[in-house]
Formats: sequence, structure tokens, C-alpha cells
Amino acid sequence: MSVIRIMLVDDDPFWRENISADLADEPDIEVAAIAATKKEAIEMASRLDIDIILMDINLSENNLDGLEAVEQILRMPGKDQVKIIMLTSITDAEVVMKSFRLGALNYINKSSLQDMLHAIREAHLGRAAIHSDAARIMRSEVQLMELTSSEREVFDLRRSGLSKRQISEQLHKSTNTIKSQLRSIKNKLTHFKMDADDPDG
Repeated sequence: MSVIRIMLVDDDPFWRENISADLADEPDIEVAAIAATKKEAIEMASRLDIDIILMDINLSENNLDGLEAVEQILRMPGKDQVKIIMLTSITDAEVVMKSFRLGALNYINKSSLQDMLHAIREAHLGRAAIHSDAARIMRSEVQLMELTSSEREVFDLRRSGLSKRQISEQLHKSTNTIKSQLRSIKNKLTHFKMDADDPDG
């Protein structure tokens, strides 16, 4: 049986202890390294033979430095084949998309052991299906690429709860222009509820 060599990177002692203990129970998985910081992760990745890295997004106070570690590790000579799975509870679309742009294969909530084990084995076999949480966010982001930059600005403000009048004031555009843009957005994004024709908004 081929053993999958894992490096776990997480700044939280609770998750390091629990995830590594759970992984150690699996006969086909070896926890080859455990790191708590970006610096440790980069240093260990440079000298160890690792198949898969489980990388926490934030390794210090919401700095997204796990993403920086991923970027640096995958640029190392001979490390471009290392598979990265991001572990997090962050669902911010921009963070999810950036993880995949930098080379991550998957994006999974660290509290879901079974999903994590499945993702590890699939990634090792080169069959990494993106986890449903991340896939849902990615689908939405791909659909939003249909919008122009000004439409995306209006969309984000509308989704945050602003009325058409408030959006027009914030963007210094007429209410009719905002209404027109919302109709265009609604036509492009049929699955999003935009209430473009709501007379109260």
C-alpha cells in the first residue's frame, strides 16, 4: 500500500493535535511534518519529501499568510507537484478564488474529518474533486464574471442591502442609471434575486 506523506500546517494547537491524531489512525497516511507558522512550513517543505500539505489559511491573526506559504512552496524547485489542500472555515469568495489561483487543489472546513480524508486520497490519486462548499462559491464567482466592473460594484452594494437610492448616492449616479444596471445584472444572473424592478428600492 502506498503511504501518503502529509504536512499539516496550522497555528492552533487544538487543531494540530486533533487533526494529526485523526490522520495518524489511517493506515495509508503518514504525518511527516507539523508546522505552526509560515516560516516553519516553508523550511520543512524545502527539505522534506511531502505528497500533500494541509494548509490553514490564517497562520497569524487573519493575515492570510497560509496563502503566502503556498505561493512560496510551489515555487521551490521540485515542489510544483506537491498537492495543497486549504483547511479553513473562511467562506469569503475572494479568499477561496485566490487559493485556487495560487495552486491549491481543494478548500475544506477543518472540522470535517471525513471530507478531509476523502480529499487527501483523491488528491493523491490525481482525482481532486473540489469540495462542494468551495465549488458553490466558485460557481457564483464564475457567473459574476459576466458583469462589467461597474455592474459588479452595483451588484455588491445591492447584495449588501443598499437600496437603489442609496447606491445612486454612493456612486454619484442617477437612480435611473442604477435601475438600468440592476436590470442588466438581473438578465445576466438569472439565479440571483436582485429585485431590480422593486419600486421601493
